[in-house]
Amino acid sequence: MKRYLIFPIVGLTMLAAGCNLAPQYARPQAPVARDWPEALAPAQVKGAATLPQPVELEWREFVADKTLQQVIQTALDNNRDLRLSALNVQRARALYGIQRAELFPALNGIAGAAVQRTPADLSASGKVSQSEKYSVDFGVTSWEIDFFGRIQRLKDRALEEYLATEQAQRSAQISLISAVANAYLSLAADQEHHKLAASTLQSQEEAYKLIKSRFEFGLASELDLLRAQTQVDTARADIARFTQRIAQDKNALVLLSGTNVPFPERIFPRDLAGVKPFREISAGVSSEVLLLRPDILATEHRLKASNANIGAARAAFFPRISITGLAGTASAELTKLFESGQGTWSFVPQLAIPIFDARVWSGFKASKVEKEIALTQYEKTIQTAFREVADAMAVESTVEDLLSANESLVDALNKVNTLANVRYDKGIDSYLGVLDAQRSLYTAQQQLISIRIEKLANQVRLYTVLGGGA
Repeated sequence: MKRYLIFPIVGLTMLAAGCNLAPQYARPQAPVARDWPEALAPAQVKGAATLPQPVELEWREFVADKTLQQVIQTALDNNRDLRLSALNVQRARALYGIQRAELFPALNGIAGAAVQRTPADLSASGKVSQSEKYSVDFGVTSWEIDFFGRIQRLKDRALEEYLATEQAQRSAQISLISAVANAYLSLAADQEHHKLAASTLQSQEEAYKLIKSRFEFGLASELDLLRAQTQVDTARADIARFTQRIAQDKNALVLLSGTNVPFPERIFPRDLAGVKPFREISAGVSSEVLLLRPDILATEHRLKASNANIGAARAAFFPRISITGLAGTASAELTKLFESGQGTWSFVPQLAIPIFDARVWSGFKASKVEKEIALTQYEKTIQTAFREVADAMAVESTVEDLLSANESLVDALNKVNTLANVRYDKGIDSYLGVLDAQRSLYTAQQQLISIRIEKLANQVRLYTVLGGGA
């Protein structure tokens, strides 16, 4: 190829790099209030200056329980959903590399040989002839010079889709950490429920034996005996129910961990009291922290990708310039192929001008609609995130009062139960009062366990919805 042809090609390439037909991207305004609903969680806003924010806190710093850390790390190493997300990132990175390579010419080596025999009646000499041709060429075939930025915008779109997939992997990691922590807490709560049911069954069986003895001596009615029996059966049913739930909780942890090696029993929590509390966090004073959530960043990258795609659709209205340039050697004899004077070259520029193609117009319209769809999804993701944080903050602001009230209720009902038994033993009240006191105490004790797990689970939820854990 002649040297004077190289400079125009380089110049056109540099000029093409600066051509951008995509709309100027600007981050849309968040469709939510700038500040959190302070009335729901004034403590969160007040402590924002002293407590760390989840996006600044690595998950090991938030999860203080060493055993839970071990379970989470096992899940991060082996969970199939997270592994699939990582593979999707690798695929998106490779696709971006393919699209980026379109900007550069591909150098090919072409070797060919042709042997042709021509019969006498078709030969110009009237005799049978045979011709041979051998060639070796190096060069560029059908390289499109991206004069109007079509390939560049497609490359930008592929990059944003890759970055969106990367953020999706971070989001999957956060979700996995949250799921493991919640499954661990559910197991601890069900273990505690089971322990409460077993303790209740023991006391109810003792009460039943006492009433049965009194019934046999005519000191208690059959109705009292049957009422005592109902409490025993209720506790037995709860033990069976929580035994089942404990087994299911363990199965959930094993599935999330992704390992085929069963966890030893020492890994499983015995009760909620044995789970070390999570580190306190703050949501900050502004909802702008949501913009750092991986799922929101992923939708923003998809919005940028659709914006770049508009540029590619616009460039389709303009001419396409492609070049094929080859240089090599050719000869009628294989032995003379590389001898002096056998050099060949060719330079074939091509200009394709779109005159009428309805697909181009439809593609441009579709790209604009796709951007509106991406924008709507972006705004919806932010609104959903704001709702999730607001709900978690609402629980955070009330759960302590709820826990304190329920602890006081359990203490009071415990005393009521004791007094009811004393009054029944002295013959002042019927066994119905004892039965009512026992039921109320048992229900309040179960509710107290549920509130304790709600407090711990909400800490995990708040950490997760604020983008922590990546």
